[in-house]
Amino acid sequence: MDNVTTQIRTTPRRGWALTGAAGGLVGLLGIGFGANLTADVGDGIKDNAQLVAAIVAHRDLVWVYQVSCVLAAACLVVFAAGLRRHLAVQEPAGSLVPVVAAAGVGLVAAATLVGGGICTELYWALGEPERWDPDTIAAMIEVYNTIAWLWAGAGLSAAAVAVGGFRHGSASRWLAAVSAVLAVLVAATQAFPAQYGALYPGAVWVLVAGLGLGLRGTKSRDGGTP
Repeated sequence: MDNVTTQIRTTPRRGWALTGAAGGLVGLLGIGFGANLTADVGDGIKDNAQLVAAIVAHRDLVWVYQVSCVLAAACLVVFAAGLRRHLAVQEPAGSLVPVVAAAGVGLVAAATLVGGGICTELYWALGEPERWDPDTIAAMIEVYNTIAWLWAGAGLSAAAVAVGGFRHGSASRWLAAVSAVLAVLVAATQAFPAQYGALYPGAVWVLVAGLGLGLRGTKSRDGGTP
Protein backbone atom coordinates (compact mmCIF):
# COMPACT_ATOMS: atom_id res chain seq x y z
CA MET A 1 0.00 0.00 0.00
CA ASP A 2 1.33 3.40 -0.95
CA ASN A 3 2.18 5.68 1.84
CA VAL A 4 -0.17 8.59 2.09
CA THR A 5 1.58 11.66 3.49
CA THR A 6 -0.55 14.00 5.47
CA GLN A 7 0.41 17.42 6.68
CA ILE A 8 -0.92 18.50 10.03
CA ARG A 9 -0.89 22.21 10.54
CA THR A 10 -1.16 23.57 14.03
CA THR A 11 -1.86 27.22 14.55
CA PRO A 12 -0.93 28.39 18.04
CA ARG A 13 -3.53 30.37 19.86
CA ARG A 14 -2.37 33.93 19.62
CA GLY A 15 -5.32 36.17 20.38
CA TRP A 16 -3.99 36.79 23.88
CA ALA A 17 -0.67 38.03 22.48
CA LEU A 18 -2.25 40.37 19.94
CA THR A 19 -4.53 41.64 22.69
CA GLY A 20 -1.39 42.48 24.65
CA ALA A 21 0.05 44.30 21.66
CA ALA A 22 -3.15 46.33 21.47
CA GLY A 23 -2.78 47.17 25.17
CA GLY A 24 0.76 48.40 24.61
CA LEU A 25 -0.37 50.55 21.69
CA VAL A 26 -3.24 52.02 23.71
CA GLY A 27 -0.77 52.77 26.48
CA LEU A 28 1.54 54.65 24.15
CA LEU A 29 -1.08 56.53 22.16
CA GLY A 30 -4.13 56.80 24.38
CA ILE A 31 -2.50 57.59 27.70
CA GLY A 32 0.16 59.73 26.03
CA PHE A 33 -2.49 61.68 24.12
CA GLY A 34 -4.55 62.20 27.25
CA ALA A 35 -1.51 63.66 28.98
CA ASN A 36 -1.67 66.57 26.53
CA LEU A 37 -4.22 68.07 28.92
CA THR A 38 -1.48 70.19 30.48
CA ALA A 39 0.77 70.50 27.42
CA ASP A 40 -0.03 74.18 26.77
CA VAL A 41 -0.16 75.39 30.35
CA GLY A 42 3.31 76.92 30.33
CA ASP A 43 4.00 79.12 33.35
CA GLY A 44 0.44 78.50 34.52
CA ILE A 45 1.72 75.33 36.13
CA LYS A 46 2.98 77.58 38.95
CA ASP A 47 -0.47 78.97 39.67
CA ASN A 48 -3.38 76.61 40.21
CA ALA A 49 -6.04 79.10 39.15
CA GLN A 50 -4.23 79.73 35.86
CA LEU A 51 -3.70 76.01 35.44
CA VAL A 52 -7.40 75.25 35.71
CA ALA A 53 -8.34 78.09 33.37
CA ALA A 54 -5.89 76.78 30.78
CA ILE A 55 -7.22 73.20 30.71
CA VAL A 56 -10.98 73.64 31.08
CA ALA A 57 -11.50 73.74 27.32
CA HIS A 58 -9.64 70.45 26.92
CA ARG A 59 -11.51 68.32 29.42
CA ASP A 60 -12.55 65.84 26.71
CA LEU A 61 -8.96 64.62 26.87
CA VAL A 62 -9.76 63.39 30.38
CA TRP A 63 -12.50 61.20 28.93
CA VAL A 64 -10.09 59.83 26.31
CA TYR A 65 -7.58 59.14 29.05
CA GLN A 66 -10.13 57.27 31.15
CA VAL A 67 -11.21 55.02 28.28
CA SER A 68 -7.57 54.42 27.34
CA CYS A 69 -6.68 53.36 30.87
CA VAL A 70 -9.59 50.94 31.16
CA LEU A 71 -8.96 49.45 27.72
CA ALA A 72 -5.21 49.09 28.30
CA ALA A 73 -5.78 47.45 31.69
CA ALA A 74 -8.25 44.94 30.23
CA CYS A 75 -5.87 44.04 27.40
CA LEU A 76 -2.98 43.65 29.83
CA VAL A 77 -4.89 41.22 32.04
CA VAL A 78 -5.56 38.99 29.04
CA PHE A 79 -1.92 39.28 27.99
CA ALA A 80 -0.69 38.38 31.46
CA ALA A 81 -2.82 35.24 31.56
CA GLY A 82 -1.77 34.15 28.09
CA LEU A 83 1.89 34.91 28.72
CA ARG A 84 1.88 32.78 31.84
CA ARG A 85 0.24 29.87 30.00
CA HIS A 86 2.64 30.14 27.06
CA LEU A 87 5.78 30.29 29.19
CA ALA A 88 4.60 27.51 31.49
CA VAL A 89 4.58 25.16 28.52
CA GLN A 90 8.05 26.24 27.39
CA GLU A 91 9.80 26.48 30.75
CA PRO A 92 11.05 23.61 32.95
CA ALA A 93 8.68 22.47 35.67
CA GLY A 94 8.84 24.70 38.71
CA SER A 95 10.33 27.69 36.87
CA LEU A 96 9.43 31.09 38.27
CA VAL A 97 9.64 32.76 34.86
CA PRO A 98 5.94 32.34 33.91
CA VAL A 99 4.69 33.61 37.27
CA VAL A 100 7.06 36.59 37.40
CA ALA A 101 6.33 37.57 33.80
CA ALA A 102 2.57 37.47 34.39
CA ALA A 103 2.83 39.27 37.74
CA GLY A 104 4.77 42.15 36.19
CA VAL A 105 2.12 42.74 33.55
CA GLY A 106 -0.54 42.40 36.23
CA LEU A 107 1.08 45.19 38.22
CA VAL A 108 0.92 47.43 35.17
CA ALA A 109 -2.75 46.62 34.63
CA ALA A 110 -3.54 47.50 38.25
CA ALA A 111 -1.60 50.78 38.16
CA THR A 112 -3.22 51.76 34.86
CA LEU A 113 -6.74 51.07 36.09
CA VAL A 114 -6.16 52.91 39.38
CA GLY A 115 -4.45 55.78 37.57
CA GLY A 116 -7.45 56.28 35.33
CA GLY A 117 -9.77 56.29 38.33
CA ILE A 118 -9.22 59.99 38.98
CA CYS A 119 -10.66 60.84 35.56
CA THR A 120 -14.30 60.78 36.62
CA GLU A 121 -13.81 63.36 39.38
CA LEU A 122 -11.51 65.49 37.24
CA TYR A 123 -13.85 65.46 34.26
CA TRP A 124 -16.84 66.73 36.23
CA ALA A 125 -14.72 69.21 38.17
CA LEU A 126 -13.49 70.77 34.94
CA GLY A 127 -17.11 70.98 33.80
CA GLU A 128 -17.94 73.25 36.77
CA PRO A 129 -14.62 74.90 37.65
CA GLU A 130 -16.32 77.80 39.43
CA ARG A 131 -17.61 75.38 42.08
CA TRP A 132 -14.25 73.76 42.76
CA ASP A 133 -11.16 74.93 44.59
CA PRO A 134 -8.34 75.21 42.01
CA ASP A 135 -5.99 73.60 44.51
CA THR A 136 -8.21 70.52 44.62
CA ILE A 137 -8.29 70.24 40.84
CA ALA A 138 -4.53 70.70 40.69
CA ALA A 139 -4.10 67.83 43.13
CA MET A 140 -6.25 65.64 40.87
CA ILE A 141 -4.04 66.52 37.93
CA GLU A 142 -0.96 65.37 39.82
CA VAL A 143 -2.54 61.92 40.17
CA TYR A 144 -3.76 62.06 36.57
CA ASN A 145 -0.22 62.68 35.32
CA THR A 146 1.50 60.00 37.38
CA ILE A 147 -0.12 56.72 38.43
CA ALA A 148 -1.17 55.35 35.04
CA TRP A 149 2.37 55.94 33.78
CA LEU A 150 3.91 53.53 36.28
CA TRP A 151 4.68 50.69 33.88
CA ALA A 152 7.70 49.47 35.83
CA GLY A 153 6.08 46.04 36.14
CA ALA A 154 6.58 45.58 32.41
CA GLY A 155 10.31 45.81 33.03
CA LEU A 156 10.02 42.92 35.48
CA SER A 157 8.15 40.90 32.86
CA ALA A 158 10.70 41.79 30.19
CA ALA A 159 13.53 40.65 32.44
CA ALA A 160 11.75 37.35 33.12
CA VAL A 161 11.21 36.73 29.41
CA ALA A 162 14.87 37.56 28.73
CA VAL A 163 16.04 35.09 31.36
CA GLY A 164 13.68 32.40 30.09
CA GLY A 165 14.68 32.99 26.49
CA PHE A 166 18.42 32.88 27.08
CA ARG A 167 18.49 30.07 29.64
CA HIS A 168 15.70 27.77 28.52
CA GLY A 169 14.71 28.88 25.03
CA SER A 170 11.17 29.70 26.15
CA ALA A 171 11.29 32.82 23.96
CA SER A 172 13.10 33.45 20.70
CA ARG A 173 16.62 34.84 20.94
CA TRP A 174 15.65 38.13 19.33
CA LEU A 175 12.76 38.64 21.74
CA ALA A 176 14.98 37.75 24.68
CA ALA A 177 17.55 40.32 23.51
CA VAL A 178 14.94 43.06 22.99
CA SER A 179 13.40 42.22 26.36
CA ALA A 180 16.78 42.53 28.09
CA VAL A 181 17.41 45.97 26.57
CA LEU A 182 13.96 47.30 27.44
CA ALA A 183 14.17 45.84 30.95
CA VAL A 184 17.35 47.86 31.49
CA LEU A 185 15.66 51.02 30.17
CA VAL A 186 12.70 50.52 32.51
CA ALA A 187 15.09 49.95 35.42
CA ALA A 188 16.87 53.20 34.54
CA THR A 189 13.63 55.15 34.95
CA GLN A 190 13.27 53.67 38.43
CA ALA A 191 16.83 54.45 39.47
CA PHE A 192 16.26 58.19 39.03
CA PRO A 193 13.31 60.47 39.91
CA ALA A 194 11.71 59.65 36.56
CA GLN A 195 9.45 56.71 37.34
CA TYR A 196 6.72 57.96 35.01
CA GLY A 197 9.05 57.48 32.06
CA ALA A 198 8.58 53.73 32.45
CA LEU A 199 5.43 54.02 30.32
CA TYR A 200 7.48 54.37 27.14
CA PRO A 201 9.89 51.40 27.29
CA GLY A 202 7.29 49.39 29.19
CA ALA A 203 4.55 49.88 26.61
CA VAL A 204 7.02 49.31 23.77
CA TRP A 205 7.97 45.98 25.32
CA VAL A 206 4.34 44.89 25.66
CA LEU A 207 3.71 45.93 22.05
CA VAL A 208 6.80 44.16 20.67
CA ALA A 209 6.34 41.03 22.79
CA GLY A 210 2.67 40.83 21.87
CA LEU A 211 3.40 41.11 18.17
CA GLY A 212 6.38 38.79 18.36
CA LEU A 213 4.44 36.07 20.15
CA GLY A 214 1.21 36.66 18.26
CA LEU A 215 2.51 36.74 14.70
CA ARG A 216 4.52 33.53 14.82
CA GLY A 217 4.33 31.49 11.68
CA THR A 218 2.15 28.40 11.43
CA LYS A 219 3.97 25.26 12.51
CA SER A 220 3.73 22.14 10.45
CA ARG A 221 4.79 18.54 10.74
CA ASP A 222 4.57 15.61 8.41
CA GLY A 223 3.23 12.25 9.34
CA GLY A 224 2.63 9.05 7.39
CA THR A 225 -0.02 6.37 7.42
CA PRO A 226 0.60 2.90 5.99
